[in-house]
Amino acid sequence: MTSIQKKALLLHPLGYKSADADKDISRKANIMPPLGLASIAAYLETNGITADIIDCYANPDSDTLIKAYLLEEQPDFIGFSCTSSSFLDGVRILTFAKQILPKVKSVFGGPHVSALKQAILRGYPGIDYVCVGEGEEALRELMLADADRIGEIEGIVHRDDSGEVLFNGYRKHLLDLDALPFPAYEKLAGYPERYSLPIFNYPKTPNTSCISSRGCPYACSYCDRSVFRRSFRYNSADYLYRHLEYLKTRFNIRHINFYDDQFTFNRKRVETLMDRLIAKPLAMTFNCAVRAEHIDYPLLKKMKQAGCWMISLGIETGDPDLLAMHRKNADLRMLEQKIRLIKKAGIRVKGLLMMGLPGESESSIKKSMDYVYSLPVDDFNLAKFTPFPGAPVTRDIETKGQFDYDLEKMDCMHFLFIPRGMTQERLEELFVRFYKKHFLRAKVLWGYFTMVWRSPDSWYRFIMGLPQFLSFARNSSRYGKK
Repeated sequence: MTSIQKKALLLHPLGYKSADADKDISRKANIMPPLGLASIAAYLETNGITADIIDCYANPDSDTLIKAYLLEEQPDFIGFSCTSSSFLDGVRILTFAKQILPKVKSVFGGPHVSALKQAILRGYPGIDYVCVGEGEEALRELMLADADRIGEIEGIVHRDDSGEVLFNGYRKHLLDLDALPFPAYEKLAGYPERYSLPIFNYPKTPNTSCISSRGCPYACSYCDRSVFRRSFRYNSADYLYRHLEYLKTRFNIRHINFYDDQFTFNRKRVETLMDRLIAKPLAMTFNCAVRAEHIDYPLLKKMKQAGCWMISLGIETGDPDLLAMHRKNADLRMLEQKIRLIKKAGIRVKGLLMMGLPGESESSIKKSMDYVYSLPVDDFNLAKFTPFPGAPVTRDIETKGQFDYDLEKMDCMHFLFIPRGMTQERLEELFVRFYKKHFLRAKVLWGYFTMVWRSPDSWYRFIMGLPQFLSFARNSSRYGKK
């Protein structure tokens, strides 16, 4: 007797009403493929389980598509990968999914539910399971297990026969990343054209993101490490070269953004990969994010030769005292030196900052402005600090200021936390001023002008999205008049 093949529908919720998608400035600037879901789908498929993906963020009008899939395919499981801001939209989708297929089992994964664990099932009776941590093997075991074995699957939160919510504990043995199949990019509708890196952050199209490691060895106060905790694993240089070669051959990808927290942490791996790319070029360029401690000029020169186009670094704040409160080994002078080395190597630099950290003040914001304006950064991203459930700083966040726990706005685009001594209105004013002063500097303006020939697609996207960008600027300008 042959067993019936299991089937899963994996979903990446939008996080808000689909009618608002065209107003979302972040979607205009960047749509990243859900690489976690693509990896899970590939793993399930190689283990005899059918898995399909619907990415609502890339395809906002997906409700009709989801309903049709449920009726026609009748999957055994429906899985959701959620951030805090998209979690409630996932619950909304699950509600109508259960009406269509009452027996479908649901499992939620991602940083939000990995941080809250049992609280998710206690608060949302329609959710059957939570997957804590990475999902490939846990989901495979869950889909193939008999009901009486659910309590044995590590990484799963479930209800027992009495209704008690139980967490089976973290997985003791994590997967060998080199043994995983490449993510199932082909299951993402419209890939790669429907996805886009941030404007002015790439030279060529088509482009995409790629993850070559999981986790981070550091423990900054503002980072949610609920999925990978303190583990840090990475693909070998050989596996990564083959991955890039596949993306080039299969999808003609011409630029890669490595979506790793610490791309250069293992120097030998990076040097080996760069040597391979130099000896056997793939006609691809790439971006990556690094920590300043793990780069030097010889490595940067090799990265440039291999095709490195831009490097992002976490500056966070230009106030040394505030930075020391939230990150170990805070050294702004060393960071400045490394940024200048990146520029010397001929690589673009993007600074990543936050405003509104606990302890933030007008004085610290001014120090951040002065520091950033003194640096030769080509681009920067200023996020509004958001206290995510799994971040260490969130444990006592109410003692450090006012926190509005509004899940749908936990996207780093809203000031939900107001540090003591500050007001939301003043934070908004200073946020707009920070951006305006940066983008009105002559060097910065010239840098963006040169993108006409360095990244023509970015200018095309900017012009096509100009009405939305201007609307966003007008809505923000009321805070920046003082």
